[in-house]
Amino acid sequence: MSIIKLQHVRLSFPSLFTTALYNGKDTGKFKAAFILDKKKHRASIMEIEDNMKKLAEDKLRGKLPPPTYLCLKDGDKTERPEYQGCMIVKTATKKRPLVLDKNKHPLTEQDGIIYSGCYVNVLLSLWAQDNQHDKRVNAQLEGVQFNEDGEPFGPAGVDINEFDAFGSGDDTDDDLPF
Repeated sequence: MSIIKLQHVRLSFPSLFTTALYNGKDTGKFKAAFILDKKKHRASIMEIEDNMKKLAEDKLRGKLPPPTYLCLKDGDKTERPEYQGCMIVKTATKKRPLVLDKNKHPLTEQDGIIYSGCYVNVLLSLWAQDNQHDKRVNAQLEGVQFNEDGEPFGPAGVDINEFDAFGSGDDTDDDLPF
């Protein structure tokens, strides 16, 4: 198993501190997707593709599974605007991955440093699956290191200034029946 290192990629759909849910049920896996710009990360994309081909030769009787069964996805084939012009690596692991800040200190979810849209450095490994569930090439997430803030994906939180409409808080609603 060789480790693949991805530098300064965007994080998407992270479940790094608790196992992911699917249709309301716990998957038992920690998951994340990583966004690689097709031009900027071309060398990393080629390294993943080369490793997938090698796994196919060694473990899958020489044949690479169809794209739907690969951990590396073409973002241009999705509806997500943040994935356009990019390749996506979908990862999972049953063991909680190492999650670090820039200075290699462990992070917790409460730290609020890791979020969907931030830039991270990633360690992952590829493995071939050949069983009753089909042939696949999967990516196991080994670790994530925060690299830089980015535009968060999804809805923004409430702006603190929205509470200005309530005034100082000295007013009471004495005329309410409860």
